[in-house]
Amino acid sequence: MNDVVLLVDNEPRSLSTHKLRSAVLGELHARPFTPIAVSSRILHFAFDTSEGRAQTDRVNLAELCSKHGVTLPSLEERYHRVQLGTTALRWEQHSEFTTYTWEIPSDVDVEPFSPRAESLAAVMGLVPQPGPLLVALDLHLLPEQQDRPAPRLLFDRASLAMAENSDGKAIYATDFQPDSCGFVRVLVIDRGLDRERAGALVQRVIEVETYRTFALLGLPEAHRLAPTVGLIEKRLAEVMDEMRGAKDIASNRQLLNELTEMAAEVEAGAAASGFRFGASRAYEEIVAQRLQTIGERKLSGFPTWSSFLARRMAPAMRTCITLDARQGNLSVKLSRAADLLRTRVDVELEQQNQELLQSMNARTRLQLRLQTTVEGLSVAAITYYVVGLFAYFVKAAHDSGRVSIEPNYMIAGFVPVATIMIWSIVRRIRRKHVSDEG
Repeated sequence: MNDVVLLVDNEPRSLSTHKLRSAVLGELHARPFTPIAVSSRILHFAFDTSEGRAQTDRVNLAELCSKHGVTLPSLEERYHRVQLGTTALRWEQHSEFTTYTWEIPSDVDVEPFSPRAESLAAVMGLVPQPGPLLVALDLHLLPEQQDRPAPRLLFDRASLAMAENSDGKAIYATDFQPDSCGFVRVLVIDRGLDRERAGALVQRVIEVETYRTFALLGLPEAHRLAPTVGLIEKRLAEVMDEMRGAKDIASNRQLLNELTEMAAEVEAGAAASGFRFGASRAYEEIVAQRLQTIGERKLSGFPTWSSFLARRMAPAMRTCITLDARQGNLSVKLSRAADLLRTRVDVELEQQNQELLQSMNARTRLQLRLQTTVEGLSVAAITYYVVGLFAYFVKAAHDSGRVSIEPNYMIAGFVPVATIMIWSIVRRIRRKHVSDEG
């Protein structure tokens, strides 16, 4: 990409550009319509190149180009077109698939789809298979001739979809069914297209078949997940009913564990299918856009591609969209139910804690009363012991003549003094212990 140059004081000056400017501007021209000669045979293949297969395929394409002495694709290039003799190859790499489109010259006067596709498909053997095959399309572009068989004779009449483009200069028809060689056949009849318009119409028709195939990849995923989603929806209703009768915390915890397991299973399914369902919706929109761009006009007696796909493809897409929505709604419901149960468990735990605290307070008050009683008894016992010792001392002093007062009076007077003194000491010790614990 050339830099933007300014002329300042007659001196050229370049503006620094964003590192992604080249990629953004080039994206509009990444997949241009290429002129196609009438008549031509186009074999189109689309391979799943996810899980790291894309890089290997790019290397294989580079080796093919090098072998035939043509331009190699760059590391960033997602579209590449080369001429290999009389055959042209269009290579396109998308986010999850890669396409190979081989444009092969065809005689004007041949019958449609002659020779058979299997005899022409050997060109796909020039490169190793990039990945699992999903689309194999055999498109024959022929000028209109009166002596050719009508499209209704070439396809299954029950599945035939046929229309003309916006100005009536081309008719395209298919039955969307693989033939005996595995190719879905599309016949395009030219009524006056130039090479550029023929190339644009062919590319859009090819894209319709490619993207409608990839859009339907979401249907098997929806069928796989539907039974699990249905069972969880049913079990959620049962759990909600059981919640109304669950009174003890053990039952609520068991229900909460079950809800958590169901939520994990739903989230795992949603995570695994989210990309597939999102891609299916995007591919469906591309199909509708391509058909709208072609501007289909109905031919008498046959459905257009739009009406055929609306009848056959739309129900499958609604299945994917509905299951995706069911997973999202189920996830929300499970989350709300789990929050409700978790709140109930928390309330019950708080009630248990409150009852436990009340029981501890009661025991504390009982211990306090017991401690007070024990302290009273201890004061009495110690007082009795101290008074006894004092009595021995007084009596000995009286007998020796050192004290003339009657010992019983002295002992009686000492009792309240000893009681007050011991009670003060015990109280001081208790206060000290309380302050140390605090």
